[in-house]
Amino acid sequence: MSDTATSGARPTLAAVAELAGVSASTASLAFSGSGPVSAATRERVLAAAEQLGYGGPDPRAAALRRGRSGVVGVVMEDRLADAFRDPMNVAMLDGVADEAGAAGASLLLLTESGGELSHLTSAPMDAAILVGCSTRIDESVDRLRLRGLPVVAVEAEERAGVFTIGLDNRRASAEGARHLRSLGHERVAVVALPLQPSSGSAPLPADWETRTTSHTALERLRGVRDVYPEFDGAVATGSTVDAGLEAGRLVLSLSPRPTAVIAQSDLLAVGVLRAAEEAGLSIPDDLSVLGFDGIRPELVRPWDLTTLVQPAQEKGRAAGAAVVRLLAGEEPAAASFTCQLHVGRTTGPVTRSLPS
Repeated sequence: MSDTATSGARPTLAAVAELAGVSASTASLAFSGSGPVSAATRERVLAAAEQLGYGGPDPRAAALRRGRSGVVGVVMEDRLADAFRDPMNVAMLDGVADEAGAAGASLLLLTESGGELSHLTSAPMDAAILVGCSTRIDESVDRLRLRGLPVVAVEAEERAGVFTIGLDNRRASAEGARHLRSLGHERVAVVALPLQPSSGSAPLPADWETRTTSHTALERLRGVRDVYPEFDGAVATGSTVDAGLEAGRLVLSLSPRPTAVIAQSDLLAVGVLRAAEEAGLSIPDDLSVLGFDGIRPELVRPWDLTTLVQPAQEKGRAAGAAVVRLLAGEEPAAASFTCQLHVGRTTGPVTRSLPS
C-alpha cells in the first residue's frame, strides 16, 4: 500500500495521476468515464485510485466553490479545432488541468472566435482563464468582470481586477534578434501573429504599434525593434503552418529580399521554411529563420529550428494554481516566466554574395 494510503492523508487526483503515469486531466477523464481515454489507460487509472483509496474529489476543494458551478472557463481566441493543433495550447491546457483538476474543478473550453462573446456572459463558470495570443482580451475581460468572476490572463497587459501570468516576450524577442545581428544580418523581416481581430494575411503596417490589440504580438514586435529600428514583415492569419507559408511567401517577395525572418511562433516558422523551400532557397545559407515557442523537435523535422523556448506547461500550472487560490479568497503568488534561446541549424552567417 502507498505512503499516501497509510499516512491518513486523503489521496488526491494528482496522486492518482502520478501513480498511473498520466496527467491530472487524463486521470480526471478516465475516473469520470468521459472523454477520449483508452480502455487500458482507464483501467490503469482506476487501479491506481483503488490502490490509493481515492473515491472522488476532495470535499474541501468543493468547499472553495460552495454555491458555484465547480467549473473554470478557459477562453481561447482560436477556433477550438485550430487551438488543439497548436502544441503550445495543448501544453498550457495540460498545466491548467494539473492544478485545477487536482482541486476538483472541471474545465469548460470557450472561444472568442467568430466575433461572438455572448457565451462569456452566460456560460456556467466560477472563474475564467484567458489563454493564447488574444486580440480581444479587453472585450472578454469587460464581460467577465461584469459577472464579478475572478479572471486570470496569460500573457496580457496588466489591468485592474485581473491576475496576469507574465512571459518575457519583449526581452526574448530582442535576444533572438541580437543573435541574428551577431551573424551579420541587417535585412530582417517579421512574420507576426494576428494583430487585430479578424486580420488577414497582409504586409505588416507601418503603424503596427498603435493598431495592435494583441499584447503578445505587440511585445514581440517591440523586442525586434529594440535591435532593428526598421524592419518589414507580414501579418499571419493565425499560428498555423499554413498561415506561416502564406505570410512567408509575402516576406520572401519583398525587394530587397530579407536574409533572415523572425517568426512569432514555431508553427509560423515551419511555414516560412516551407515557403523558402518552395522558392528554392537553402537554409541557412540563403535564409535564416528564427521561431518562438520551443515545440517538440519531431514537430519541426527535418529542421533543427533556432527558437525561443518558453515554458508553456508551467504557465498553465501557474494559471490553474492562481484560479484555485482566487476561488479560495486568497491572493495568488506573482508568476512570470522567461524564455531560453535554442540555437539550431536554421540560422547562420549572412551570405554577402546573395542577390538583392
